[in-house]
Amino acid sequence: MTSAAPKGRLLRGGRAVARAVGVWIAVTGALRLLDVLLPGFRMTHWWQPAVCALLFGLLAAVVWPLVMRIAYPLAFLTFGVFGFLLLGAGTLAVFRTVPGVEVAGFRTAVIVTLGMAAVGALISSVLAVDEDEIFFRRAARRRRRHTPATGAADQPPGVLFLQIDGLGYDTVRRAIRDGDMPTFAAWLAEDSHAFTRWHTDWSSQTGASVCGILHGSNHDILGFRWYEKDRDHVMACAHPADAAEIERRHSDGRGLLAGDGASRGNLFSGDAAHVSLTMSSIPLLVPKKLLRRHRDRLGAGYYAYFANPVNALRTFAVALVDVFREISASVRQRRAGVVPRIPRGGWYPLARPGTTVIARDIVVSAILGDMLAGRPVVYADFLGYDEVAHHSGIERFDTLSVLRSIDQQVARLHRASRLAPRRYHVVALSDHGQTQGQAFSQRFGETIEAYVGRLCGGSPSTASSGKRRQAESWQINAALAEATTSGGPIARRLRARVEDAECAEDRPRTTSGAPGAVTRVAPGVVVVVSGHLAMVSFTDHEGRVELETIEREFPDLLPSLVDHAGVGFLLVRSREFGPVVLGRDGLHRLATGVVIGEDPLPPYGPHAADLIRRVDTFPHCADVMINSRYDPDSDQASPFETHVGSHGGLGGPQQRGFVVHPRELRFPGEVVGAEALHRVFRGWLAELGHVPVETPVREVVS
Repeated sequence: MTSAAPKGRLLRGGRAVARAVGVWIAVTGALRLLDVLLPGFRMTHWWQPAVCALLFGLLAAVVWPLVMRIAYPLAFLTFGVFGFLLLGAGTLAVFRTVPGVEVAGFRTAVIVTLGMAAVGALISSVLAVDEDEIFFRRAARRRRRHTPATGAADQPPGVLFLQIDGLGYDTVRRAIRDGDMPTFAAWLAEDSHAFTRWHTDWSSQTGASVCGILHGSNHDILGFRWYEKDRDHVMACAHPADAAEIERRHSDGRGLLAGDGASRGNLFSGDAAHVSLTMSSIPLLVPKKLLRRHRDRLGAGYYAYFANPVNALRTFAVALVDVFREISASVRQRRAGVVPRIPRGGWYPLARPGTTVIARDIVVSAILGDMLAGRPVVYADFLGYDEVAHHSGIERFDTLSVLRSIDQQVARLHRASRLAPRRYHVVALSDHGQTQGQAFSQRFGETIEAYVGRLCGGSPSTASSGKRRQAESWQINAALAEATTSGGPIARRLRARVEDAECAEDRPRTTSGAPGAVTRVAPGVVVVVSGHLAMVSFTDHEGRVELETIEREFPDLLPSLVDHAGVGFLLVRSREFGPVVLGRDGLHRLATGVVIGEDPLPPYGPHAADLIRRVDTFPHCADVMINSRYDPDSDQASPFETHVGSHGGLGGPQQRGFVVHPRELRFPGEVVGAEALHRVFRGWLAELGHVPVETPVREVVS
C-alpha cells in the first residue's frame, strides 16, 4: 500500500509563495528581454513589465480556464495551439489597456504569450516544484472546507490499474536490469511490489485481453478484427460501433470498474461510470441502442488538462521533440541497414505523438482527477510503447525511450497517489507482449491474403494490397470523436474519419457491413488478418466448413499452407475427428490428443492445445485459422501485418504479459487467459473491502 506523504514536504516554508514570486520575477525579466529583441513590442516605463507580468498571470489563472470550457475541442485538435491563439488575443487586449505599452498586432501578442508561458514553465521546473502536490493540496483544502474530514480514511484502498499496452514480460525484465524502467526497479528493490507474468489467450491482442480483464469474458473474440459469416461483416475492436457491440455481448453490468470506477484510454468501459478516450462509449458514433449512460460531462478530461496553459505548451513542445526523434530513428535504421524494419515515412512521424505524448498526457491528467475524486478503481491504457514497437521494434533505442517516458508517468502517478484523499494501490500490467520478425509480405513477396486468394482461384487484383496502417491511432480517433460534438462540416468530417478508420482498402471491411460489401480475395473467400493470426472463411457455405469439404473444393489450399515457411500451424474442423491442428510434419487431433507425425504445437507453449481447443468452440471461428511460424532459435516470427514488433497469435514473447503488484495483494500460481486475470483482480478488490455490484449500474439506451 502506498504510504502517506509527509505533510508540507514541498510547500512548507512558503514554497508556493516563493514559486509564484519566482515566476512573476522571471516573466518580468522575459518581458524586458522581449522589449529589446522583438520588433513591434515596446514598453516605455520601468514599471510596465512587472504590471504586465502580473496581468498575464491573472489572465492565465482566471480567464484561460473559463475560455477553455468553450474552446477545448479546438484546443485539443490543434495540440493546444488554438488555446494559445486565444490567450494571445487576450494578451493583446489586456496589454493595450496599460498606458505606454505598444503591441504591434496579433502575431506579436502570440509570440509574447508563448515567451511568457515558456519562461513560467521553465522556472517551475527549475524550482523542482511538484505540480501534482500543489494540485492535490489545494483541492484537499477546498474539500475540507465543504466536507467532513472523516470518511476517506474509512474507505477501502483504491486501485490504479495502469496498462502498458504491448509490453511483454521478457522486455520488462531486461528494461529493469538495464535501467530503462527505474520506477519498477525501485519497487522491486524496496520489496514493495512483486513482478510476475501471465499467459494470454490465443488471440494475444488488446481487444480480447482488455475485454476479458474488464468484463470477465472474451468469448468469441477471435482477433483485433474478424469476420462474422452470418452477418457478412468484419468486426473491428477499434471501430466505435463494433466496440460497443462487443461490450454489449460481454457486459453484465458488473465489470471490474462497475460502481464508481473510471476507464481511461481503453477499448471497453468495464462498466465504469466515468470514461474518456474509450472506444465503446463514444457519443454520436455508437448506435443509441448500444450507448451506455455515463455521468461524466463530455470532454471533462480534455478540459481538465488544457485548462492549464503550461500543460498545453509542454505537450506541444514534447510532441515536436517526438516527431524529430521518430525521423532521426528512421533515418538511422535505414543508414545502418537494420532488419527487420518497415517504411516509416508519410504522415506517420506526425501521427506518432498522438499516442506517445498527447493521449498519454490527457490520460494521466484524467487519472489525477480520478484520484482527487476518490474513485475506487481506475483502469488506464498507455498505448505509446505498442505503437512504436510496431514500427521500430520491441527493444530498439527509440522504443525504449518511449518506455522510459511511460515509466516516468507511472512514477508521477505513484507519487500523486500518496496525496489523494483515499489510499491507493498502484498495479502495472500489460495486455500482451510482442514478437519481432520480418513481415510476411516483405519476406515472401506477397501478403497472406494474396497467397490464399491465389490458391483459391482469385486473381492478384482481387487480393488485398496489404498496405500498412500509419499508426495505432484508436485512442486519438476516440479523442477526435469525443471532442467534436457539434454538427458543423469540420466535426462531421472528423467523425467520418473515425468511422472509416477500420475501413481502409487493405482491410476487408466497410462501415455498413452490408451483404456483399466485404472484400473477397477469391470468389466466396474472405481473409482477415490480426497480427500473427489469419482467418479464412468460405462464404458460399453456412456455418463452419469442414476439412473434407475444403480438401474437395480447394485441393491445393491446405497442403500449400502447411508447407509455407511463414505458416506455423492451421486449425480446421474435421467431420470425423473434430478440431485438428495441421503442421508441416504432423497433426494434432485436439478432441482425442492423438498426434500423427511431429506435433506442431510444442514451440507455442504448454497451453497451446487448450487455448486452440477453446477457440474452436467459438460461434464465429473461421473455417481455417492460420498462426504464423515461430522460430524458437531466433525468437522471431513473421506477422501477417506489416509490422516489426507484432502480436495477435501464439509464439514467443507476444503470449507473455506481466503484472507488477503490491506484495500484499497475493498473485496465484500460473494465470492463463484474460478471464483468469479478471478473477485475480476481482479477488483483490474483494480482499480490500470493495463491495461487488450485484445489479447492473447502467441501462442500455433504447
